[in-house]
Parts: sequence; C-alpha cells; structure tokens
Amino acid sequence: MADEREARLQRLHAIREKGINPYPNNVERTHTIAEVLAHFNEWQGENGDFILTGRLRLIRDMGKAAFAQIEDGTGRMQVFFRINDLGEETYKTLKLLDIGDFISARGYLFTTRTGERTLHVLEYHILAKGLRPLPEKFHGLEDVETRQRKRYLDLIANGEEARTIFVTRSRTISAMRRYLDEHGFIEVETPILQPLYGGATARPFITHHNTLDRDFYMRIAVELYLKRLIVGGFERVYEIGRNFRNEGIDRTHNPEFTMMECYQAYADYNDIMKLVEEMICSIAVEVRGSSRITFQGTEIDLTPPWPRIRLLDAIAEFTGIDVNRFPTRESLAAEMRANGYEADPKLGRGRLIDDLKGIMLRKGIPALRQALFLTDYPIDISPLAKRHTGIPGLTDRFQPFAGGLELGNAFTELNDPLDQRARFEDQMRQLAQGDDEAQVLDEDFLEALEIGMPPTGGLGIGIDRLVMLMADQESIRDVILFPAMRKMANE
Repeated sequence: MADEREARLQRLHAIREKGINPYPNNVERTHTIAEVLAHFNEWQGENGDFILTGRLRLIRDMGKAAFAQIEDGTGRMQVFFRINDLGEETYKTLKLLDIGDFISARGYLFTTRTGERTLHVLEYHILAKGLRPLPEKFHGLEDVETRQRKRYLDLIANGEEARTIFVTRSRTISAMRRYLDEHGFIEVETPILQPLYGGATARPFITHHNTLDRDFYMRIAVELYLKRLIVGGFERVYEIGRNFRNEGIDRTHNPEFTMMECYQAYADYNDIMKLVEEMICSIAVEVRGSSRITFQGTEIDLTPPWPRIRLLDAIAEFTGIDVNRFPTRESLAAEMRANGYEADPKLGRGRLIDDLKGIMLRKGIPALRQALFLTDYPIDISPLAKRHTGIPGLTDRFQPFAGGLELGNAFTELNDPLDQRARFEDQMRQLAQGDDEAQVLDEDFLEALEIGMPPTGGLGIGIDRLVMLMADQESIRDVILFPAMRKMANE
C-alpha cells in the first residue's frame, strides 16, 4: 500500500510539472452515463457533443490507442482514446492516470466491432487524482466489518449492491413522509440537546454547554416534546430524526439511530395499530413493489389486518412462564432461573417481563416472524401509557413486529397528570435502586399535562429496523451508512 501510494504521488508530481492542475475547481458535464446509454442509438455519430465524467475503473493501453471504462453515479461506459485525436503529449499523459482517478471526456458516440457502446474521446481532463488504490471487488473488501467501517470503499467495491441498500433507505423514509403528510400529519422539529431526557427507557449521553454552564442530554426520544405540541393545539404531528442511547451494540442496536414518532389527537392505540399496518404495507408496495416481501428467507405478508396477540399470552405460550402466577419481582426471577433464563437482580418485575419478551423473540419461532402486534403490556414497563380499561395491571400499549424485528412502540397516551406523576415517581424509585435506564421525572412536561391534553394515540417506528426489513439486511449496521464501531488496535 505504501509503495503504491508513493508511485501515485510521483505521477501526481509529474502531472503538475506538465502545468496541469490535477484538482481543478470547475467541471463541465453535458450528460450522465445513464442518459447516454438510454439514448445511444439515436445519438451515436453526432460530432463531439458529449462530455461525460466519472471514475476510471479500467484502462488498457495498446500503444497508440487505449480503451478505458469510466463510472459515474448512474452507470459505467467504455471510452476510447487515440493518439491521432489527442496529440502525442496529451496522449502520453494517459500513462500518468491510475484506476480510481476522476476524468472528464468529450467526444462522440460509436459502437465497436464487438458491439460495445463507446465514447470516442477528442479531449479529456483530469478532475481528481486518487492517491490510494481502490479495493478489488472480489478480494479486497469481503470483510463485513471493513465494509461497515469504511463505507466509501464498500460503495466503490460493491457498487450497485451496496448503493441499492441506501437507495432503499431513502425511498422508505420518503414513502413514510408521503403517507403521514397525506393523512394530515405536520412534520416538526424538536431539540436534540435536552435539559432533561425522557420519553423512553434508556441511558442517555451527557454533554456540557460552556456558555450556559449546564449539562444537556442528547435526546433518547422526542415523545415528551411532541406531546407538548398536542397540548398546544396541534392535532397530528410527527418527527423523523436521530435519537441517541448509551446502550449496547448488536444486530438491532446502534447508539445513534433514526426514529419516526407521530401523535394523533382523539385517537387510541387501536387507531394507531390501523395506521401502522396500513403505513408499512403502503411503504412496502412503494419500495418493494408488493405487500408480500422476503426477509432473511421468510416470506412475510404485510397486508392488513395483522394478528393481535397479548404480550403475556405470547410469553406464556413460547417461554412456558405464566407471568400472572408470579406477582412479585422475586417470584418471577426465581421462575426464570428455574427455566434456565437469567434474571438481573437490579431489575424490577416489569423489566424482567421485558427480558422474557426478548428471550421469546430470540427463539426464532416461525409464528413470531410474521407481521403482528404484541399488545396490552404491563403497567410497570409502560410509564407513559394509559391503563387498560378491562384488565387491571395492563396498559393500552402495543409493539409491531415483522421478521422477528421489533419495529416500534405505541400506546394510548397517558393524559392524567396525577397518574403520570405517580408513574414518574415510581420510575425514580427504580432509578435509585440501580435501574440506570429508568425514566426521570419531568416537571415541565407534567405542567403541560396539567394544562390539558386530549385523548391521544402515539407511535414510534425505528427507521433503521424498518429499512432492514425492506432491504432484507440481517444487521442494523448494514443499513446505516456510518455505524458506530469499536476502536481498531491502531487507533
């Protein structure tokens, strides 16, 4: 690598000695490669009207002529250089080019004897000289971690395959925005730096603002701010943005991730379930062309309605533990250990139930890989959700799943300020007992609730996990352009 870089540096110096700027400010391009290829038959033979730009991916010198391939963001095309057209000095400069350099080429279109659609170059310019070699497609970038750590190399080496994932991501977000906009939701923005974190069960990142001389938290959710807007009179709001949680990293978790949260006044969790299944089905049809998709070998039908299964019923069926028979943290923990499951002594009963949900999902049960809603979660793990009207101890809360992925969280929002205060106080007790992901009491939010919030349904969807589903990718790091990675030994 060092020898190759040194050789390229020497060629860079040689280019400059010829009075050529290898990094010019301005560039002219008349067409993309895709445009030329789409209209090639009608445009070929026209005189020197086409200026293409791109990265050199191949060059073959035959003495007084050379063939090369250039690639832009839309495709790849062959170009042809000839000493008679360029002149001897300009032609010699081709020997100073390397695979990976960017050039512009002006010329006319023709087809070679072998049928290759080609630009006959009459003039070319160097646009940017690459000082390091590109990875080889089949030998240089097979390592998954390298692809995730150096995404620019992944996009170069794996081309269309890698770019398709992130085009799918963009289209998924656009389709979601379109659906929400068409259903009367207003997109808003709320603070990323918050004086108090809340709206989710997670440990925050902390930073310090020098001028204000106070600590701020990077948001773990946007929920409490969006509900303030419902209090203020907006009836349908949403936000798509980054959240930050100081948590572990695995195939479905990254400390920096993208969420969509939306809130609808005069709605409950049944209305939001309908919104979720319709929206995700609509996104799949727009992005994948069908409501039936394949994810990691499993065919999933996203057509509404999705099955609704009570969380505690699912846990009893798939782990063998009937949570209702164990009303205390100690008895539930003992039963979990008796069944061979771990039970963290710092966690309350509700968080142990949440752990059982995770254990159940990791079993890979086929029924739980289809699109479904797990509903009616216990109150002790749902501090912001309204109590269930029919079953004591449960709440109007659900989570959507597909492909075994937990896609989000939703509930009928708690709008009783006194009940909300009591829930926050219970969370603070759990925090004091060692649960560092418990929620904190937000006095300003409670004041807003006391002004009055209408009955409201709320939803959060993990964009990254939804993209995993739409792009058929096994790891969250494969759908985030620049995921968080552990330090390398030489860093």
